[in-house]
Amino acid sequence: MPERVEAYWRANVALIRNLLLVWAAVSYGAAILFGKALAGVKFFALPLSFWFAQQGSIVVFVILIFYYAWRMNQIDAEYGFEE
Repeated sequence: MPERVEAYWRANVALIRNLLLVWAAVSYGAAILFGKALAGVKFFALPLSFWFAQQGSIVVFVILIFYYAWRMNQIDAEYGFEE
């Protein structure tokens, strides 16, 4: 496999790994691990940990999808694979 293609896939896998880490941190961290600490903070009249468990992790996931698409377009152009 040419070196350019390997570098492209390394960048792609690194991006996916980092975005999954962000999503896991938000999903498990804000809703479960730091739930008690965030329970005292109100967001739209709900405890922040409850909001992250019910809606926040989904909102963050959708934002990460758009970020992934935007960043992959940049990576595609950087390695000459743009459409």
